[in-house]
Amino acid sequence: MKLLKTYLKPFAALVLACILLLFGQAMCDLTLPNLMSDIVNTGIQLGGVDEAAPAVLNQQAVDLLTLFMNDAEAGTFKNAYTPVEHGSDEETKLAKTYENIKDMDAVALSEDADVQAVGDAYGKAAYAFMTFLKDYGAQTGQAVDTESGVQDMDMRQLYAVIPMLQQMPKETFSEAINSAENAQSMIGSQVGATFTKLFYKELGVDLDAKQVHYIVIKGLEMLGIALLGVLAAVLVGFFASRISSGVAKQMRSDVFRKVESFSSTEFDKFSTASLITRTTNDVTQVQMLISMGLRLMCYAPIMGVGGIIFALQKSVSLSWIIALAVIVLLGLVVVLLNVAMPKFKSLQRLTDRLNLVSRENLSGMLVVRAFTNEKFEEARFDKANEDLTRTNRFTQRVMSITMPIMMLIMNLVTLLIMWVGGHAIAESTMQVGDMMAYIQYTMQIIMSFLMIAMIFIMVPRAMVSADRVQEVLTTELSIKEPENPVTLGNESGELRFDDVSFRYGNAEEDTLSHISFTAKPGQTTAFIGATGAGKSTLIN
Repeated sequence: MKLLKTYLKPFAALVLACILLLFGQAMCDLTLPNLMSDIVNTGIQLGGVDEAAPAVLNQQAVDLLTLFMNDAEAGTFKNAYTPVEHGSDEETKLAKTYENIKDMDAVALSEDADVQAVGDAYGKAAYAFMTFLKDYGAQTGQAVDTESGVQDMDMRQLYAVIPMLQQMPKETFSEAINSAENAQSMIGSQVGATFTKLFYKELGVDLDAKQVHYIVIKGLEMLGIALLGVLAAVLVGFFASRISSGVAKQMRSDVFRKVESFSSTEFDKFSTASLITRTTNDVTQVQMLISMGLRLMCYAPIMGVGGIIFALQKSVSLSWIIALAVIVLLGLVVVLLNVAMPKFKSLQRLTDRLNLVSRENLSGMLVVRAFTNEKFEEARFDKANEDLTRTNRFTQRVMSITMPIMMLIMNLVTLLIMWVGGHAIAESTMQVGDMMAYIQYTMQIIMSFLMIAMIFIMVPRAMVSADRVQEVLTTELSIKEPENPVTLGNESGELRFDDVSFRYGNAEEDTLSHISFTAKPGQTTAFIGATGAGKSTLIN
């Protein structure tokens, strides 16, 4: 980790930009299900009526609704609306939308009105009125039990009975008002929207145009947010690629420069095959971690936590489904890590071994042929190749079953949400759009856990590779350049060994003992001896 911090420091600004862009991308992705929910709930089901309370009403509608409010709510509701004077500029302006406003006594919602309080009172009154109509219809044999029945009402007939209703004692409506008080606020808002369409139709509002306008606006919002999310994703991919390739370039350059200063002692510690693997494969693993990690390490947690928060805002009653899915996913990730991680950590060592055997055979091919040792070397290569293949096959199989399991969990969770959410919709405690958004948020949560699982798989292997690279970079050199080298110029000298002995690092005894000779300039000095006598060691 220290190695990554060192190499990422020059790219700190780009890393910060990636984090900010990923946060923006996550927020765009989390906003889209909400907009889709609005289109379904308000745009389709409620006909594009998104007002908590009507902006304009017939005064007779106010008189009718206040009959089904308590005194406090009735006062709040009446005070929120001001009369629209005939012939005024306000009426002329409103007539563009409300074509029939000149034919009735209309009131408009004040700009300083408490819209939330007015909307709550309006929704409850609408629900109480509908409840009263059902009860009254049941007594007379003319029940109104569907929304279509309410939407087809003739408002003039209802307004005609207002004087009669006003003569009735308040207790007559108490049961309906109490029922509205105890009902879910969602039901009140839905019934309120139904009555709003009824009142707007009376005022001459083009409800079809209003619905189309709402859906188009929300659709354009979704399109804009989706494009912003795509732009953020593209920029993150571009910056992450520049950062990872820049780190890999500098890391390879530093490893190569370090290896150039190695002496025989360091080359004995690191085989040539291992150094090649560390310069290529190990650096590539670190590069992949940076490239993928910048996109996943920040994006996945934001999506997971954000998805849970947004889902709970849609429905707390379905939260146990998310908890169940998270528990199953965590169990899957733990099993995956325990099974696959040891194999991932051994891949680099096995790659080293295969490179070593390959290099020895290629560089010593003539010697192998001279001693007719082909079968033995083939067996060595087959074993190294088979070990690497077997380990790779195991890890790939484990990874290949991860996605199908994740998809199975996603589909089962979707079915469970639809089953439970369907009952909630039937009981009017949840809307169709909210259930659809809830499914989307749950999928985002599951996908974020899949990304986290991928990170857990990538990080250990990349960390092993980073440690191997750092081991090369931090190796203490046995032969160091002097701090103040002396320039000899054109002077000539001689090389003298005076009773020199040498042994390899972990050897128990000297390979060469008491060697003395002088190599003079202008003369040829030869070393003659049997195979294994130490000629190459002496020269090195």
